[in-house]
Amino acid sequence: MDRVILIKYGELTTKKGNRNFFVNTLYNNLKNKLKNFDVKISKDISRMYIQFKDEELEQIKAVIDHIFGIHMYHIAYIVNTNIEAIKTKLIEILQKEEFKTFKIVTKRSDKTFELNTQQINPLLGSHVLKNINNIKVDVHNPDISVQIEIRPYNSYIYTNGYKGIGGYPIGTQAKGMLMLSGGIDSPVAGYLAMKRGIRIEAVYFEAIPHTSLDARNKVINLTKKLVQYTDKINLHIVNFTKIQEAIYKNSNPTYCITIMRRMMYSIMERLAKKHKGLVIINGESIGQVASQTLTSMNVINQVTNMPVIRPVACLDKLEIIDIAKSIDTYDISILPYEDCCTVFVPKHPVINPKLEECIKMEKLVDYDKLIDEAVNSVYTIKVEEQEHYSDLL
Repeated sequence: MDRVILIKYGELTTKKGNRNFFVNTLYNNLKNKLKNFDVKISKDISRMYIQFKDEELEQIKAVIDHIFGIHMYHIAYIVNTNIEAIKTKLIEILQKEEFKTFKIVTKRSDKTFELNTQQINPLLGSHVLKNINNIKVDVHNPDISVQIEIRPYNSYIYTNGYKGIGGYPIGTQAKGMLMLSGGIDSPVAGYLAMKRGIRIEAVYFEAIPHTSLDARNKVINLTKKLVQYTDKINLHIVNFTKIQEAIYKNSNPTYCITIMRRMMYSIMERLAKKHKGLVIINGESIGQVASQTLTSMNVINQVTNMPVIRPVACLDKLEIIDIAKSIDTYDISILPYEDCCTVFVPKHPVINPKLEECIKMEKLVDYDKLIDEAVNSVYTIKVEEQEHYSDLL
């Protein structure tokens, strides 16, 4: 074994007193996600190292690309920490590369090493020039940048770099409950929430026969995309039919969307308390239609004291679509199966609703009873991480 995957933490390095907690959480997440591979993972305060089998490397990289908390990673060669061993390994590595210009960048965390970086860089650069023909140094725009990390016992040499997805490791925050519809925005909101370390459970509102099983399967498939970034997601299916029918039978049509969202928030709060979630997460963005105005959000929010996180609130639609495409949810989201939020949309929904009007209409129906019935009849699908990772390649 002469190579390892070298993990750099990025934002985790800004932590001070609780840095170990973030690093240990990332370590445990990596260990869990790579449990089906023949790997050995070790860590210190600034780096993590994964020993691997060459034939599994590409599959392991595909998994790492879906793990939050990683800023950058490299496939690094291991060498004993002495200058002659480093010089020998450096030439061995560069003889496999095609380049005309290069530079050497050294980081020396082992302060007992006999040379400092100002001495190491020109020494190794000169050694490369003597042993490889027709090349030159270019410190500004080289064809290849050789990174060398001098550490106690072992040092590491690499010429590559793979960008991680950053953020905080999942589990560094408490649980949130995601309102997952079949649209473009809510899966992106779930992804962005997980990127801040929040472990999520998802809630889908369906109104059979007004919504279809195809719409439900669409949401299940969206959940399968999101679970690639964690280990499992519980998807709670809420039977919303009676509530939605009562709303459209007893409310001013222009207020139906507003009252529907208020009922959904009430159910979300009860489910969050039941499943120990601390926040509600959804894909609402600020706009000029239906429930997206600030007035509407304010009126809808009045039914709950629980914090509501809207990760995409200040993104425009094209930005949200770009993220959806990058996490591979977009093509699923645009499948033409209607959910609760689209199946009964009035022609002219109110964009500046009044709270007192909502309360007046809600008194016409015993919604508490219907909400209790909906919460008690929820059934849960446990969506597990993929056992085989070829789909990620």
